Amino acid sequence: MNDIIEAIKKASIEIKKVIDKGDTGKSENENSTGDTQLKLDIASDIIIENIFKEIPSIKEIVSEEQEAIVPLHEDGEYLIAYDPLDGSSLVDVNLSVGSIYGIYKDDFTSKNIIAAIYVVFGPRIEMVVAAEGSVKMYRLNGGIFHYVQDIKLDFKGNLNATGSTQMFWPTEHKKLLKEMFDEGYYLRYSGGMVPDLHQILLKGGGLFSYPATTDRPKGKLRQLFEVFPFAFVYELAGGAATDGFKRVLEVETTHIHDTTPCFFGSKSEVEKVKEVYKQYAS
Repeated sequence: MNDIIEAIKKASIEIKKVIDKGDTGKSENENSTGDTQLKLDIASDIIIENIFKEIPSIKEIVSEEQEAIVPLHEDGEYLIAYDPLDGSSLVDVNLSVGSIYGIYKDDFTSKNIIAAIYVVFGPRIEMVVAAEGSVKMYRLNGGIFHYVQDIKLDFKGNLNATGSTQMFWPTEHKKLLKEMFDEGYYLRYSGGMVPDLHQILLKGGGLFSYPATTDRPKGKLRQLFEVFPFAFVYELAGGAATDGFKRVLEVETTHIHDTTPCFFGSKSEVEKVKEVYKQYAS
């Protein structure tokens, strides 16, 4: 596992260089779900794949930006699903973005995720590693990632970050948010999954949600690259993650690019999600 962590550190330093060059233009390509790929997405994907090719312990990789699983080393032990640069369109307005990595064994399913790592590219470059029973944060300084702290969520927080388009929210989601804001929760939403989830983790707790909507009944966020890694992080940090009814890490995967509704947060907020959504279950 250490070789993978070191590879991600190396890739992150190279991705930061690409971000600093500032080429935020669109390419002529689309990813598997029809989103136009930015040049930053493609460049970041190439950096990560080339570095992972050098790691013998990695058996297979799959990127959000690619259609299929890429075999690397037949005798490798680990499978890695990753989003090279989540929220890349936010670079154009100088907001934080990030990379997300889910590390699996045997196959790409929720029950087989064994570690998760994400990197935030903002005013500071920070890497969070969820593995071996703890969630640890590191910060890049002088070309080296230095340990900063372990991360633990409080039982209840006060932040609320909710995605998707409001006109498509189901009734239960509108009710959930109204009740939370009536209770005094603060809205904190940048449109970037990585920085918003990172903020909730560092500020002690709250809720991040990307629900099922009338236009996207299976949600928008992808299981292997985004949802399962952050579910693993949040559970290990003492929080929870649900699809509205059950634990996210019990959601079934039928295709590598499957999506799912998702809610991440402190245990109190996730329980509230399930209570409200249960009222509307058919």
